Amino acid sequence: MSQAPRGARGIEPVLVVIPTYNERENLGPILDRLHRALPEVDVLVVDDGSPDGTGELADERAAANEHVHVMHRSQKAGLGAAYIAGFRWGLAREYNTIVEMDADGSHAPEDLPRLLDAVGDADLAIGSRYVPGGSIVNWPVKRQILSRGANFYSQVALGIRTRDITAGFRAYRRPVLEKLALDEVNSHGYCFQIDLTLRTTEAGFEIVEVPITFTEREIGVSKMDGSIIREAFLRVASWGVQRRTTQLKRLFNRG
Repeated sequence: MSQAPRGARGIEPVLVVIPTYNERENLGPILDRLHRALPEVDVLVVDDGSPDGTGELADERAAANEHVHVMHRSQKAGLGAAYIAGFRWGLAREYNTIVEMDADGSHAPEDLPRLLDAVGDADLAIGSRYVPGGSIVNWPVKRQILSRGANFYSQVALGIRTRDITAGFRAYRRPVLEKLALDEVNSHGYCFQIDLTLRTTEAGFEIVEVPITFTEREIGVSKMDGSIIREAFLRVASWGVQRRTTQLKRLFNRG
């Protein structure tokens, strides 16, 4: 088992997992910004066989920078599966903090230092659009309504107070990912973020939200589609019923 180098600001080994599919034009600038903000942070690009050459560009960047690593997957298998693969890679190398970050520029690498500061006193730090100080730039009204609606629906259905439960910019402490049953996670899209937030909450870990500025991608197209929305709606409803049923059984047994 190889050892990870010292991470950001000389504190702990930090790994940033960046899933990609057809993000060749976005990947280079994101890596440049990330390493300007935190030069010693390691990055794992998880590429799902992008036909536009994203994987080849990632290999070039890895050859030029020891802090960049690449995992090639043969086909597009979904955001959740890519992150799980990245988590496992990081856990095998003993990183103490593992970060989720999009490749499309919506997550500002310049916000990462504050996320890492916050997770130092918690177990999961979420870069939130919906806490005081958080904001969204250049998102169409339809997407904002969808996002806010999905968060409100999830909070009510699951009884969770996290304001931005669908957020994809987050930092996990190693013990969280070690305890969660990653083999059982098969969610995709932003439903994956809801799934892991729920599992983290039920495992008793502390979650904090850090305000960030979320910026709509300037290059390429969103991967959001109807199937991702349907998956989230149905799964959250199912999880909510299970969670409420478990809570009622506990109350009944206490009585």
